[in-house]
Amino acid sequence: MAAQPNTLIRAACEHVCPVPPVPGAVPAVRRRVAAVLADWSVSPEIMDDSLLVVSELATNAILHARPPAELRLSWQHGGTGSTLRVEVTDAGPAGQSLVGVDPDEHGRGEGIVHALATRHGIRVHAGGVTRWAELAAA
Repeated sequence: MAAQPNTLIRAACEHVCPVPPVPGAVPAVRRRVAAVLADWSVSPEIMDDSLLVVSELATNAILHARPPAELRLSWQHGGTGSTLRVEVTDAGPAGQSLVGVDPDEHGRGEGIVHALATRHGIRVHAGGVTRWAELAAA
């Protein structure tokens, strides 16, 4: 069968890195992600938003979950648009209480992710919990 003239070609890239449960891990992960996204020529319209989403999901894994945590980026581009998927998988809730935590300092991450992402969700599985968000560009 011959190729159709209006068939859209899509390319995909993927990157996986650990999210260490240590102070300073989030800025290091952000720098690594920024370099990867620049290598992939991710559009500037979603670069800043995606780095904020990475920060929020990684911070959540470090503060509220058991290690190990892992970040996975998937970039599909071509055709009529591009989508970046950010996933952070951790070993599940750490069972910490948030009693006494200042709400002005914590608790806004989920709202930020929801505001910036085109789609988002949580998947609970045998290996732990995966929080994900997709950012789309035209």
